[in-house]
Amino acid sequence: MQTIGVIGAGLMGNGIAHVAAQAGYDVVLSDVAMERCEAARATIAKNLARQVGKAVLTQDAADAALARISLTTMAADFASADLVIEAATENEAVKIQIFQGMATLLKPEALLASNTSSISITRLAAATGRADRFCGLHFFNPVPLMALVEIIPGLATSPQTTAAMQGFAARLGKTAILAGDAPAFIVNRVLCPMLNEAIFALGDGVGSVTDIDTGLKLGANHPMGPLTLADFVGLDTLLSIMRVMQEGTGDPKYRPAPLLVKYVEAGWLGRKSGRGFYDYTGAEPVPTR
Repeated sequence: MQTIGVIGAGLMGNGIAHVAAQAGYDVVLSDVAMERCEAARATIAKNLARQVGKAVLTQDAADAALARISLTTMAADFASADLVIEAATENEAVKIQIFQGMATLLKPEALLASNTSSISITRLAAATGRADRFCGLHFFNPVPLMALVEIIPGLATSPQTTAAMQGFAARLGKTAILAGDAPAFIVNRVLCPMLNEAIFALGDGVGSVTDIDTGLKLGANHPMGPLTLADFVGLDTLLSIMRVMQEGTGDPKYRPAPLLVKYVEAGWLGRKSGRGFYDYTGAEPVPTR
């Protein structure tokens, strides 16, 4: 395996491209517009420079990693890829459309993966035409810093594909865990209901943003409070995951908090929109409630 394709040049896609290129892979990074691809490469260059500044990488290694990344808006440029990782928006219809479009473009032996954080791998695999060579490969944000990758085999994923994904994760320097193909897998199955419950507590007046975040930081020794983390994840992403969990399990305990729904409807999505449970437009985040 030498050439990695990454579909989606957003936060997760550019992070995956970064670590793959740093590990010595040739990377083809795509998005619907070249401007997005160029912005992603600028972000990768900035993050590599930060690693050089911290003596994590040499300048030569950073330059070589950046040179291994090519940009495209054409799906046909994935024809030589050994592994293609989809890192598009967390929307099942969008992902299926991408996989259906890739079906005839990839070489027969190529592997496919989705960076989905919650959607059924078995269901996505059915759209690929190569379900045995498809699995979930869930990275965490920010990808260059987070050590974990969840590998999620679908019902038809072959043992050889799972083993290849484990080898890929190891070459990236990541710790891989195997997760069952259940809604939200392992980490988000545990984490997102906690974030959702913190939003319920805020909406019910149990505590303020500051008190809830301080309580979990100091009382549970968490590195950041749940509302800060929800803003970091993206409230739209959190809402999508909770809906997948509720629909996939039929269990009402996964019902999204009404306040979460309202914030997403208002366009208050967290850090990426400038406002969520905190206002990020100033020099320091300020609680909004």
